[in-house]
Amino acid sequence: MSSVKKPPKENVKAVERKKQVKKPKFRRQESWRYKRLKESWRRPRGMDSKMRKGVKGWPKTPNIGYRSPKDARNIHPSGFKEILVHNIDELDGVDPNSEAVRIAHTVGYRKRIEIINLAREMGIYVLNPVGREELEESEEAA
Repeated sequence: MSSVKKPPKENVKAVERKKQVKKPKFRRQESWRYKRLKESWRRPRGMDSKMRKGVKGWPKTPNIGYRSPKDARNIHPSGFKEILVHNIDELDGVDPNSEAVRIAHTVGYRKRIEIINLAREMGIYVLNPVGREELEESEEAA
């Protein structure tokens, strides 16, 4: 997989810089107060909820103004745009310079190995290849 092209470092750095805009950590209302409430975001809906009303001093709620820049959206930290692949035919439209492949969860072992081998030949980066032992077995079989 070392022969696979990597995106230019400048592009990755530019995307990361745009994503660095400080966003608050959106926490569930009163999750800091009760142990039984997890921190994962839930919209406050209470009639007298201070958080829903946006009272000063209470945590911020998500809104459209916190959205990340358009060219930084849907970009993997490696700098590639993610493409979900279910079969070998879907590899044809992938651009190896700007797109990387993620093999769908529903793809079985045999087809997964075929997709990985074909992607390697085409110079496409695979975001979720199988483990090392399994890759070595597939290389011996091929």
